[in-house]
Amino acid sequence: MIDLRSDTVTLPTPGMREAMARAEVGDDVYGEDPSINRLQERSAELMGKAAALYVPSGSMANLVAVLAHTRQGDSVILGEDAHSWLYESGAISALAGVLPIIAGEGGTFTWEDVEKNAKGGNIHMAPTTLVMMENTHNSGGGIIFAQEDVKEICEKSRGWGFKTHIDGARIFNAAMATGRSATELSEPPVSISFCLSKGLGAPVGSVLCGPGEFIDRARRMRKMLGGAMRQAGVLAAAGLYALDNNIERLREDHDNARLLAQELVEVKGLKIDLEKVQTNMVFVEVIKDGLNAVEYSARLKSRGVLINALGKTRLRAVTHLGITRDDILKASPIFSEALNS
Repeated sequence: MIDLRSDTVTLPTPGMREAMARAEVGDDVYGEDPSINRLQERSAELMGKAAALYVPSGSMANLVAVLAHTRQGDSVILGEDAHSWLYESGAISALAGVLPIIAGEGGTFTWEDVEKNAKGGNIHMAPTTLVMMENTHNSGGGIIFAQEDVKEICEKSRGWGFKTHIDGARIFNAAMATGRSATELSEPPVSISFCLSKGLGAPVGSVLCGPGEFIDRARRMRKMLGGAMRQAGVLAAAGLYALDNNIERLREDHDNARLLAQELVEVKGLKIDLEKVQTNMVFVEVIKDGLNAVEYSARLKSRGVLINALGKTRLRAVTHLGITRDDILKASPIFSEALNS
């Protein structure tokens, strides 16, 4: 099967498995796992932050960040269809007790959008205390949040007393696509999280980075959520390997996504917005009469291509280290065949 469902389906490479087997371990709750400590130090350095915390998932990283930055009854500004709003089971409301406010369109937004949507000033409102950005933006098609907007939002948020956080699950994809370092992209916000288990190819884990006092509070929030780990250095070793070996190769994923988009853009019955193919995602709209995305996905699966349907007409193809250029060239004609079966 050619699996285009997500970059979360990647498997540890032999080199990564070897690194995991050789990992030094200890009890991380006591701060004694050397592999986790190295991963946290390396991550903080890469993001240009004072400290970092290893957590089991990206969803937990975002929730921990919200818990550490806000109080119950506050409001949080997010982009349209942000991962924290759409794909994290309502955790920021159910567990953090905050009110999500959606700003902008398509996933990204500007300071003007923040200013227009921020709440506060009287007791009837949930005061805005946090602004969250997502870079790259998953539901927006893997698009990149403009750094100029990130900088302005973060700078002016400080003046308004708002904290800022970037869900940087795929921040290294943004770095490879823009030519900016991850450190530069991560400098403006107070905190940022990134995933090791997507394009970087590790089997599990994310890292939350920020100021020392923030990470101290985040560590308690992680414990509260059941995310404290013991001898998890075998997992951290996979993350260290990923940071050493799998960042630069993300460009291959971007090239393969662009190739797939170019192959499909001429297929009658499908619609591709090439301007939004900025990283490793291709969003496909089924526009053929009488065919929906779920049925089309099933047709593709029967022919050896896995892809997720997102609603009635939309599908998402994601390239990753398990997908080669040859896979794209093999899959492309199948998309056309499946339309007409």
